[in-house]
Amino acid sequence: MVRFRPKYGSALKWLLPGMHVKRWLLLLLGGITVLSLGVGYILVEIYRTWIFPPIFYYLTLQFIPRPGRALLFGVLGLTAVVMAIVQLNRSLLSAFRSPGDSHLVDIIYRHRHRSRGPKVVAIGGGTGLSTLLRGMKEYTENITAIVTVADDGGSSGRLRRELGVLPPGDFRNCIAALADAESLTTQLFQYRFSEGRGLNGHSFGNLFIAAMAGVTGNFERAILESGRVLAIRGQIFPSTLENVTLCADLGEEEAEGVMRVEGESQIPKAGKPIERVYLVPGGAPAYPGAVKAILDADLIVAGPGSLYTSVLPNLLVPGIVEALRASRALKVYVCNVATQKGETDHFTAGDHIKALEQHVGRVFDHVLLNDNLEVPFPSHLTIEIVSPQIHPAQELRVVAADVVDGENPWRHDSRKLARVLLGLYYKERNESRWSGSKREGG
Repeated sequence: MVRFRPKYGSALKWLLPGMHVKRWLLLLLGGITVLSLGVGYILVEIYRTWIFPPIFYYLTLQFIPRPGRALLFGVLGLTAVVMAIVQLNRSLLSAFRSPGDSHLVDIIYRHRHRSRGPKVVAIGGGTGLSTLLRGMKEYTENITAIVTVADDGGSSGRLRRELGVLPPGDFRNCIAALADAESLTTQLFQYRFSEGRGLNGHSFGNLFIAAMAGVTGNFERAILESGRVLAIRGQIFPSTLENVTLCADLGEEEAEGVMRVEGESQIPKAGKPIERVYLVPGGAPAYPGAVKAILDADLIVAGPGSLYTSVLPNLLVPGIVEALRASRALKVYVCNVATQKGETDHFTAGDHIKALEQHVGRVFDHVLLNDNLEVPFPSHLTIEIVSPQIHPAQELRVVAADVVDGENPWRHDSRKLARVLLGLYYKERNESRWSGSKREGG
Protein backbone atom coordinates (compact mmCIF):
# COMPACT_ATOMS: atom_id res chain seq x y z
CA MET A 1 0.00 0.00 0.00
CA VAL A 2 1.21 3.49 -0.79
CA ARG A 3 1.86 5.23 2.50
CA PHE A 4 3.65 8.35 3.56
CA ARG A 5 6.88 7.30 5.29
CA PRO A 6 7.62 9.59 8.24
CA LYS A 7 10.79 7.69 9.19
CA TYR A 8 12.81 9.51 6.53
CA GLY A 9 14.27 12.91 7.36
CA SER A 10 13.14 15.83 5.22
CA ALA A 11 16.51 16.07 3.48
CA LEU A 12 16.68 12.34 2.71
CA LYS A 13 13.18 12.32 1.20
CA TRP A 14 14.57 14.22 -1.80
CA LEU A 15 16.60 11.10 -2.65
CA LEU A 16 13.70 8.63 -2.52
CA PRO A 17 12.71 6.89 -5.80
CA GLY A 18 9.96 8.57 -7.76
CA MET A 19 10.56 12.14 -6.54
CA HIS A 20 11.84 13.18 -10.03
CA VAL A 21 14.34 15.52 -8.37
CA LYS A 22 17.67 13.69 -8.30
CA ARG A 23 18.29 13.99 -12.06
CA TRP A 24 17.83 17.75 -11.95
CA LEU A 25 20.03 18.13 -8.89
CA LEU A 26 22.79 16.22 -10.71
CA LEU A 27 22.34 18.39 -13.80
CA LEU A 28 22.51 21.54 -11.65
CA LEU A 29 25.65 20.27 -9.92
CA GLY A 30 27.25 19.43 -13.28
CA GLY A 31 26.39 22.84 -14.70
CA ILE A 32 27.85 24.66 -11.70
CA THR A 33 31.00 22.50 -11.93
CA VAL A 34 31.53 23.29 -15.62
CA LEU A 35 30.87 26.99 -14.99
CA SER A 36 33.34 26.96 -12.10
CA LEU A 37 36.02 25.37 -14.31
CA GLY A 38 35.53 28.14 -16.86
CA VAL A 39 35.84 30.83 -14.20
CA GLY A 40 38.86 28.99 -12.77
CA TYR A 41 40.73 29.10 -16.09
CA ILE A 42 40.17 32.86 -16.31
CA LEU A 43 41.38 33.40 -12.72
CA VAL A 44 44.50 31.29 -13.30
CA GLU A 45 45.35 33.33 -16.38
CA ILE A 46 44.89 36.59 -14.43
CA TYR A 47 46.96 35.23 -11.53
CA ARG A 48 49.87 34.37 -13.83
CA THR A 49 49.96 37.58 -15.86
CA TRP A 50 48.96 40.33 -13.43
CA ILE A 51 50.97 41.80 -10.58
CA PHE A 52 48.88 42.26 -7.38
CA PRO A 53 49.58 44.36 -4.26
CA PRO A 54 50.90 42.42 -1.21
CA ILE A 55 47.49 42.60 0.53
CA PHE A 56 46.12 40.06 -1.99
CA TYR A 57 48.40 37.44 -0.41
CA TYR A 58 46.08 37.51 2.59
CA LEU A 59 42.82 38.18 0.72
CA THR A 60 43.34 35.08 -1.41
CA LEU A 61 44.33 32.98 1.62
CA GLN A 62 47.66 31.98 0.07
CA PHE A 63 49.02 31.27 3.54
CA ILE A 64 46.72 28.19 3.57
CA PRO A 65 47.86 25.14 1.53
CA ARG A 66 46.05 24.71 -1.79
CA PRO A 67 44.13 21.53 -0.76
CA GLY A 68 42.86 23.39 2.29
CA ARG A 69 41.74 26.37 0.21
CA ALA A 70 39.99 24.04 -2.26
CA LEU A 71 38.08 22.31 0.54
CA LEU A 72 37.13 25.58 2.21
CA PHE A 73 35.81 27.20 -0.98
CA GLY A 74 34.05 23.97 -1.97
CA VAL A 75 32.16 23.76 1.33
CA LEU A 76 31.21 27.45 1.23
CA GLY A 77 30.05 27.22 -2.38
CA LEU A 78 27.99 24.05 -1.85
CA THR A 79 26.36 25.54 1.25
CA ALA A 80 25.44 28.70 -0.66
CA VAL A 81 23.96 26.68 -3.56
CA VAL A 82 21.85 24.48 -1.28
CA MET A 83 20.56 27.43 0.73
CA ALA A 84 19.70 29.34 -2.44
CA ILE A 85 17.76 26.41 -3.95
CA VAL A 86 15.81 25.72 -0.75
CA GLN A 87 14.88 29.34 -0.15
CA LEU A 88 13.99 29.93 -3.81
CA ASN A 89 11.68 26.91 -3.89
CA ARG A 90 10.15 27.89 -0.57
CA SER A 91 9.40 31.40 -1.84
CA LEU A 92 8.02 30.27 -5.22
CA LEU A 93 5.80 27.49 -3.81
CA SER A 94 4.62 29.15 -0.62
CA ALA A 95 1.32 29.99 -2.32
CA PHE A 96 0.61 26.28 -2.86
CA ARG A 97 1.41 25.03 0.63
CA SER A 98 -1.25 24.17 3.15
CA PRO A 99 -0.86 25.31 6.79
CA GLY A 100 -0.11 21.74 7.87
CA ASP A 101 2.71 21.22 5.36
CA SER A 102 5.91 21.96 7.25
CA HIS A 103 8.25 20.90 4.44
CA LEU A 104 8.15 21.35 0.69
CA VAL A 105 9.45 17.82 0.24
CA ASP A 106 6.33 16.48 2.02
CA ILE A 107 4.12 18.11 -0.59
CA ILE A 108 6.12 16.73 -3.50
CA TYR A 109 6.43 13.29 -1.93
CA ARG A 110 2.67 12.91 -1.43
CA HIS A 111 1.89 14.29 -4.88
CA ARG A 112 4.30 11.90 -6.63
CA HIS A 113 2.93 8.85 -4.84
CA ARG A 114 -0.69 9.82 -5.37
CA SER A 115 -0.10 10.46 -9.08
CA ARG A 116 1.32 6.93 -9.43
CA GLY A 117 -1.47 5.31 -7.42
CA PRO A 118 -3.83 2.70 -8.91
CA LYS A 119 -6.72 3.67 -11.18
CA VAL A 120 -9.76 3.39 -8.94
CA VAL A 121 -13.38 3.52 -10.10
CA ALA A 122 -15.98 4.08 -7.36
CA ILE A 123 -19.63 3.36 -8.22
CA GLY A 124 -22.58 4.55 -6.15
CA GLY A 125 -24.16 7.68 -4.79
CA GLY A 126 -25.19 9.44 -1.61
CA THR A 127 -22.98 9.76 1.47
CA GLY A 128 -21.50 6.28 1.02
CA LEU A 129 -19.74 7.21 -2.22
CA SER A 130 -18.37 10.47 -0.83
CA THR A 131 -17.08 8.58 2.23
CA LEU A 132 -15.10 6.24 0.00
CA LEU A 133 -13.74 9.08 -2.14
CA ARG A 134 -12.63 11.05 0.90
CA GLY A 135 -10.38 8.19 1.99
CA MET A 136 -9.14 7.17 -1.46
CA LYS A 137 -7.90 10.62 -2.46
CA GLU A 138 -5.18 10.41 0.22
CA TYR A 139 -3.57 7.49 -1.65
CA THR A 140 -4.25 8.08 -5.33
CA GLU A 141 -5.32 10.87 -7.65
CA ASN A 142 -6.42 8.43 -10.37
CA ILE A 143 -10.00 8.27 -9.13
CA THR A 144 -13.19 8.14 -11.16
CA ALA A 145 -16.55 8.41 -9.41
CA ILE A 146 -19.53 7.04 -11.36
CA VAL A 147 -22.69 8.56 -9.94
CA THR A 148 -26.36 7.65 -10.20
CA VAL A 149 -28.70 10.14 -11.88
CA ALA A 150 -31.92 8.68 -10.49
CA ASP A 151 -32.21 11.04 -7.51
CA ASP A 152 -35.54 12.90 -7.52
CA GLY A 153 -35.94 14.14 -3.96
CA GLY A 154 -35.26 17.39 -2.13
CA SER A 155 -33.32 20.20 -3.78
CA SER A 156 -32.01 17.92 -6.54
CA GLY A 157 -35.51 16.83 -7.47
CA ARG A 158 -36.75 20.41 -7.63
CA LEU A 159 -33.91 21.51 -9.89
CA ARG A 160 -34.43 18.43 -12.05
CA ARG A 161 -38.10 19.22 -12.54
CA GLU A 162 -37.81 23.00 -12.87
CA LEU A 163 -34.60 23.36 -14.91
CA GLY A 164 -34.42 20.01 -16.68
CA VAL A 165 -30.88 19.28 -15.40
CA LEU A 166 -29.69 15.96 -14.05
CA PRO A 167 -29.97 15.78 -10.24
CA PRO A 168 -26.84 17.51 -8.88
CA GLY A 169 -26.96 16.35 -5.24
CA ASP A 170 -24.72 13.28 -5.44
CA PHE A 171 -22.31 15.11 -7.75
CA ARG A 172 -22.12 17.91 -5.20
CA ASN A 173 -21.14 15.44 -2.48
CA CYS A 174 -18.43 13.91 -4.66
CA ILE A 175 -16.96 17.29 -5.62
CA ALA A 176 -16.78 18.30 -1.97
CA ALA A 177 -15.15 14.99 -1.00
CA LEU A 178 -12.48 15.18 -3.72
CA ALA A 179 -11.66 18.88 -3.30
CA ASP A 180 -8.25 19.89 -1.92
CA ALA A 181 -9.75 22.31 0.59
CA GLU A 182 -12.30 19.72 1.62
CA SER A 183 -13.48 21.15 4.93
CA LEU A 184 -14.31 24.62 3.61
CA THR A 185 -15.66 23.31 0.29
CA THR A 186 -17.91 20.86 2.10
CA GLN A 187 -19.30 23.58 4.35
CA LEU A 188 -19.92 25.83 1.36
CA PHE A 189 -21.42 23.19 -0.93
CA GLN A 190 -23.58 21.67 1.79
CA TYR A 191 -24.88 25.03 2.99
CA ARG A 192 -28.66 24.90 2.72
CA PHE A 193 -30.77 28.03 2.51
CA SER A 194 -33.39 28.06 5.25
CA GLU A 195 -35.32 31.04 3.97
CA GLY A 196 -35.86 33.10 0.86
CA ARG A 197 -38.53 32.74 -1.75
CA GLY A 198 -37.43 30.03 -4.18
CA LEU A 199 -34.17 29.45 -2.30
CA ASN A 200 -35.57 27.78 0.78
CA GLY A 201 -34.40 24.15 0.92
CA HIS A 202 -31.79 24.44 -1.83
CA SER A 203 -28.12 23.77 -1.10
CA PHE A 204 -25.49 26.13 -2.47
CA GLY A 205 -23.64 23.27 -4.21
CA ASN A 206 -26.74 22.25 -6.17
CA LEU A 207 -27.30 25.84 -7.30
CA PHE A 208 -23.61 26.18 -8.21
CA ILE A 209 -23.73 23.10 -10.47
CA ALA A 210 -27.05 24.16 -12.01
CA ALA A 211 -25.61 27.62 -12.73
CA MET A 212 -22.46 26.06 -14.22
CA ALA A 213 -24.67 23.94 -16.49
CA GLY A 214 -26.30 27.14 -17.73
CA VAL A 215 -22.93 28.80 -18.30
CA THR A 216 -21.26 25.84 -20.06
CA GLY A 217 -24.33 24.68 -21.96
CA ASN A 218 -24.70 21.14 -20.60
CA PHE A 219 -24.52 19.14 -17.39
CA GLU A 220 -21.47 16.99 -18.15
CA ARG A 221 -19.41 20.09 -18.97
CA ALA A 222 -20.67 21.69 -15.77
CA ILE A 223 -19.32 18.82 -13.65
CA LEU A 224 -15.97 18.92 -15.46
CA GLU A 225 -15.54 22.68 -15.02
CA SER A 226 -16.73 22.58 -11.41
CA GLY A 227 -14.02 20.02 -10.70
CA ARG A 228 -11.40 22.25 -12.29
CA VAL A 229 -12.51 25.32 -10.38
CA LEU A 230 -12.29 23.46 -7.07
CA ALA A 231 -9.11 21.50 -7.98
CA ILE A 232 -10.56 18.08 -7.20
CA ARG A 233 -8.37 14.97 -7.18
CA GLY A 234 -10.00 12.77 -9.78
CA GLN A 235 -12.99 12.96 -12.09
CA ILE A 236 -16.74 12.50 -11.73
CA PHE A 237 -19.01 10.96 -14.37
CA PRO A 238 -22.73 10.17 -14.53
CA SER A 239 -23.59 6.56 -15.28
CA THR A 240 -25.88 7.86 -18.04
CA LEU A 241 -27.03 11.21 -19.38
CA GLU A 242 -30.55 9.86 -19.93
CA ASN A 243 -33.30 11.37 -17.79
CA VAL A 244 -34.18 8.09 -16.06
CA THR A 245 -36.64 7.32 -13.28
CA LEU A 246 -35.99 4.58 -10.74
CA CYS A 247 -38.99 2.35 -10.19
CA ALA A 248 -39.57 -0.53 -7.79
CA ASP A 249 -41.90 -3.47 -7.40
CA LEU A 250 -42.72 -3.83 -3.72
CA GLY A 251 -43.98 -6.98 -2.05
CA GLU A 252 -47.47 -6.76 -0.55
CA GLU A 253 -49.72 -9.24 1.14
CA GLU A 254 -50.33 -12.22 -1.16
CA ALA A 255 -53.91 -11.19 -1.75
CA GLU A 256 -52.92 -7.70 -2.83
CA GLY A 257 -50.10 -8.63 -5.22
CA VAL A 258 -47.20 -6.32 -6.07
CA MET A 259 -47.20 -2.53 -5.75
CA ARG A 260 -45.22 -0.41 -8.18
CA VAL A 261 -43.55 2.80 -6.93
CA GLU A 262 -41.96 5.44 -9.15
CA GLY A 263 -39.18 7.73 -7.95
CA GLU A 264 -36.02 7.04 -5.97
CA SER A 265 -37.19 9.12 -3.01
CA GLN A 266 -40.52 7.29 -2.78
CA ILE A 267 -39.15 3.74 -2.59
CA PRO A 268 -37.94 3.72 1.04
CA LYS A 269 -40.97 5.73 2.15
CA ALA A 270 -43.33 2.93 1.11
CA GLY A 271 -41.99 0.69 3.88
CA LYS A 272 -42.55 -2.51 1.89
CA PRO A 273 -40.08 -5.28 0.98
CA ILE A 274 -38.44 -4.53 -2.36
CA GLU A 275 -38.82 -7.26 -4.98
CA ARG A 276 -36.86 -5.53 -7.73
CA VAL A 277 -35.85 -2.10 -9.00
CA TYR A 278 -35.51 -0.97 -12.63
CA LEU A 279 -35.00 2.15 -14.72
CA VAL A 280 -37.58 3.81 -16.95
CA PRO A 281 -36.89 4.14 -19.81
CA GLY A 282 -34.95 0.89 -19.95
CA GLY A 283 -31.80 0.47 -22.00
CA ALA A 284 -30.40 3.92 -21.19
CA PRO A 285 -27.00 4.35 -22.92
CA ALA A 286 -24.02 4.45 -20.60
CA TYR A 287 -21.89 7.57 -20.45
CA PRO A 288 -18.81 6.84 -22.63
CA GLY A 289 -16.36 8.31 -20.13
CA ALA A 290 -17.69 6.01 -17.42
CA VAL A 291 -17.34 2.94 -19.65
CA LYS A 292 -13.75 3.85 -20.57
CA ALA A 293 -12.84 4.42 -16.93
CA ILE A 294 -14.17 0.98 -15.99
CA LEU A 295 -12.24 -0.74 -18.77
CA ASP A 296 -9.01 1.06 -17.81
CA ALA A 297 -9.38 0.58 -14.05
CA ASP A 298 -7.12 -1.36 -11.69
CA LEU A 299 -9.67 -1.44 -8.87
CA ILE A 300 -13.46 -1.09 -9.10
CA VAL A 301 -15.51 -0.56 -5.94
CA ALA A 302 -19.32 -0.56 -5.70
CA GLY A 303 -20.67 0.84 -2.46
CA PRO A 304 -20.97 1.61 0.30
CA GLY A 305 -24.33 3.24 -0.07
CA SER A 306 -28.03 2.52 -0.37
CA LEU A 307 -28.26 -0.83 -2.13
CA TYR A 308 -31.44 -0.26 -4.13
CA THR A 309 -31.33 3.52 -4.63
CA SER A 310 -27.61 4.34 -4.95
CA VAL A 311 -25.61 1.30 -6.06
CA LEU A 312 -28.04 -0.64 -8.25
CA PRO A 313 -29.27 2.32 -10.37
CA ASN A 314 -25.75 2.58 -11.82
CA LEU A 315 -25.49 -1.16 -12.47
CA LEU A 316 -28.91 -1.22 -14.16
CA VAL A 317 -27.47 0.83 -17.04
CA PRO A 318 -26.65 -1.97 -19.55
CA GLY A 319 -23.38 -0.45 -20.78
CA ILE A 320 -22.06 -0.10 -17.23
CA VAL A 321 -22.60 -3.72 -16.22
CA GLU A 322 -21.25 -4.96 -19.57
CA ALA A 323 -18.09 -2.93 -19.05
CA LEU A 324 -17.78 -4.37 -15.54
CA ARG A 325 -17.91 -7.90 -16.88
CA ALA A 326 -15.31 -7.08 -19.53
CA SER A 327 -12.94 -5.27 -17.15
CA ARG A 328 -9.89 -7.12 -15.83
CA ALA A 329 -9.76 -4.95 -12.71
CA LEU A 330 -10.15 -6.22 -9.17
CA LYS A 331 -13.88 -5.77 -8.45
CA VAL A 332 -15.11 -5.35 -4.88
CA TYR A 333 -18.59 -4.86 -3.46
CA VAL A 334 -18.53 -3.01 -0.12
CA CYS A 335 -21.45 -4.13 2.01
CA ASN A 336 -23.05 -1.52 4.24
CA VAL A 337 -22.27 -1.40 7.95
CA ALA A 338 -25.92 -0.94 8.93
CA THR A 339 -29.31 -1.73 7.47
CA GLN A 340 -31.36 1.05 5.91
CA LYS A 341 -34.92 1.69 6.92
CA GLY A 342 -37.37 1.02 4.08
CA GLU A 343 -34.73 -0.66 1.90
CA THR A 344 -32.73 -3.35 3.64
CA ASP A 345 -34.51 -3.91 6.96
CA HIS A 346 -33.06 -7.00 8.74
CA PHE A 347 -30.73 -7.75 5.81
CA THR A 348 -27.57 -9.78 6.37
CA ALA A 349 -24.52 -9.43 4.14
CA GLY A 350 -25.76 -12.47 2.24
CA ASP A 351 -29.09 -10.75 1.57
CA HIS A 352 -27.27 -7.73 0.11
CA ILE A 353 -25.27 -9.97 -2.22
CA LYS A 354 -28.36 -11.97 -3.19
CA ALA A 355 -30.27 -8.82 -4.18
CA LEU A 356 -27.29 -7.57 -6.15
CA GLU A 357 -26.91 -10.81 -8.09
CA GLN A 358 -30.64 -11.15 -8.73
CA HIS A 359 -30.53 -7.83 -10.56
CA VAL A 360 -27.22 -7.95 -12.47
CA GLY A 361 -25.77 -11.43 -11.95
CA ARG A 362 -22.29 -12.23 -10.66
CA VAL A 363 -20.16 -9.15 -11.32
CA PHE A 364 -17.84 -8.75 -8.34
CA ASP A 365 -14.92 -10.95 -7.29
CA HIS A 366 -14.76 -9.91 -3.65
CA VAL A 367 -17.05 -8.60 -0.95
CA LEU A 368 -15.80 -6.42 1.91
CA LEU A 369 -17.67 -6.91 5.20
CA ASN A 370 -17.41 -5.16 8.53
CA ASP A 371 -16.43 -7.51 11.34
CA ASN A 372 -16.67 -5.04 14.24
CA LEU A 373 -20.09 -5.97 15.61
CA GLU A 374 -19.64 -4.51 19.09
CA VAL A 375 -20.31 -0.88 18.22
CA PRO A 376 -23.17 0.78 20.12
CA PHE A 377 -26.05 2.12 18.04
CA PRO A 378 -28.09 5.10 19.25
CA SER A 379 -31.43 3.88 20.61
CA HIS A 380 -33.45 6.32 18.51
CA LEU A 381 -32.24 4.79 15.23
CA THR A 382 -34.49 2.09 13.79
CA ILE A 383 -31.59 0.30 12.11
CA GLU A 384 -29.27 -2.53 13.07
CA ILE A 385 -25.76 -3.60 12.27
CA VAL A 386 -25.43 -5.85 9.22
CA SER A 387 -24.48 -9.41 10.13
CA PRO A 388 -21.48 -10.65 8.09
CA GLN A 389 -23.29 -13.93 7.45
CA ILE A 390 -23.37 -14.98 3.79
CA HIS A 391 -25.00 -17.95 2.09
CA PRO A 392 -22.79 -20.99 1.36
CA ALA A 393 -23.66 -20.86 -2.34
CA GLN A 394 -22.34 -17.31 -2.68
CA GLU A 395 -18.83 -18.19 -3.80
CA LEU A 396 -17.21 -14.79 -3.33
CA ARG A 397 -13.86 -14.07 -1.74
CA VAL A 398 -14.76 -12.45 1.56
CA VAL A 399 -12.63 -9.76 3.17
CA ALA A 400 -13.64 -8.93 6.75
CA ALA A 401 -12.22 -5.92 8.59
CA ASP A 402 -13.11 -3.24 11.12
CA VAL A 403 -14.25 -0.37 8.90
CA VAL A 404 -16.70 1.32 11.28
CA ASP A 405 -16.63 5.06 11.94
CA GLY A 406 -16.26 5.43 15.71
CA GLU A 407 -18.34 8.63 15.85
CA ASN A 408 -21.07 7.45 13.44
CA PRO A 409 -21.12 3.64 13.84
CA TRP A 410 -23.78 3.18 11.15
CA ARG A 411 -21.29 4.45 8.55
CA HIS A 412 -17.88 3.48 7.23
CA ASP A 413 -14.71 5.25 8.30
CA SER A 414 -13.21 6.71 5.13
CA ARG A 415 -9.56 6.09 6.04
CA LYS A 416 -10.12 2.56 7.33
CA LEU A 417 -12.10 1.71 4.21
CA ALA A 418 -9.47 3.08 1.81
CA ARG A 419 -6.63 1.31 3.63
CA VAL A 420 -8.38 -2.07 3.52
CA LEU A 421 -9.35 -1.76 -0.15
CA LEU A 422 -5.90 -0.67 -1.29
CA GLY A 423 -4.27 -3.31 0.90
CA LEU A 424 -6.44 -5.92 -0.84
CA TYR A 425 -5.53 -4.49 -4.26
CA TYR A 426 -1.77 -4.60 -3.65
CA LYS A 427 -2.00 -8.07 -2.13
CA GLU A 428 -3.90 -9.42 -5.14
CA ARG A 429 -1.54 -7.69 -7.57
CA ASN A 430 1.54 -9.13 -5.90
CA GLU A 431 0.02 -12.62 -5.80
CA SER A 432 -0.88 -12.35 -9.49
CA ARG A 433 2.68 -11.32 -10.38
CA TRP A 434 4.12 -14.12 -8.27
CA SER A 435 1.92 -16.79 -9.84
CA GLY A 436 2.66 -15.37 -13.30
CA SER A 437 6.41 -15.50 -12.73
CA LYS A 438 6.15 -19.10 -11.51
CA ARG A 439 4.30 -20.13 -14.69
CA GLU A 440 6.90 -18.41 -16.87
CA GLY A 441 9.69 -20.10 -14.92
CA GLY A 442 8.08 -23.39 -15.69
